[in-house]
Amino acid sequence: MSLGIPQIEISEIADRGLDLLEDAGCLVVNSVTNNEERTALREQLSGVMANTPVKTSDDTGQFYPGHTKRGTSLVAHSDIARNFVMHPMATTVCDHFLQPNCGPNCRYQLHVSAAIEIGPGARKQVLHREEDAFDYFPVPRPNMIVATMWAISDFTADNGATLLVPGSHKWSAERRPEPCEVLSAEMPAGSVLFWLGGTLHGGGANLTEDWRYGVILTYSLGWLRQEENQSLATPPDIARQFSSELQDMLGNTANGALGFHFYRGSDSESDLSMDEAATAQT
Repeated sequence: MSLGIPQIEISEIADRGLDLLEDAGCLVVNSVTNNEERTALREQLSGVMANTPVKTSDDTGQFYPGHTKRGTSLVAHSDIARNFVMHPMATTVCDHFLQPNCGPNCRYQLHVSAAIEIGPGARKQVLHREEDAFDYFPVPRPNMIVATMWAISDFTADNGATLLVPGSHKWSAERRPEPCEVLSAEMPAGSVLFWLGGTLHGGGANLTEDWRYGVILTYSLGWLRQEENQSLATPPDIARQFSSELQDMLGNTANGALGFHFYRGSDSESDLSMDEAATAQT
């Protein structure tokens, strides 16, 4: 019997959500954002999405389907996106699943930020694991990535809701899902979908005339290379205005012995000096 995609309220994340996510490898949390936040996010990212081309043709051999938009560098463009990145619900999940694998005096980091619109006629994406880039670990791998999808519009089985295979984070590499094991993460706008880095998933096909809008934010262990280069995605003159916690999350500050730097001519307290970097390595 296949597992389902569990759903909870945000107040249940610590009491029930972590265990459900551990078991199924995916979880929907309802009623996280309100309409005002989602409208503001759309407005703040409107320029990014307007300048993001839509690929009208489609090559089924390509990883990303056609008829979609993928706007990135969200932290640089939206304070709502920045709030999503640092949301206590997300950090609670990452503290549980990622922090134990970060190592002493180290932390996890933002891995990817993207606004994704799946348009009419888009095909479903090939199923994959977020952690597949780090194939030096055999499947099933230790927890290295936690992914979130923030529903800005409703997600339905017909408009491209994320496809997931609950329980697949515990499978061997040879195990392939049966069609009945691939489920659509249907959820209303305002919900957030979590999945672990080992869970098979992919964007669904859009059979409607509407665009499905979601924001994906993923987190990884601090000693892994980020999929999206956050230090370049958010220019230093913008990043220096952020809280120290957000700068840590972007990977702009030393993480244990990794990532030290010296910004010449800066008197900012958030810039790491060579002396501080040397101390971090001892």
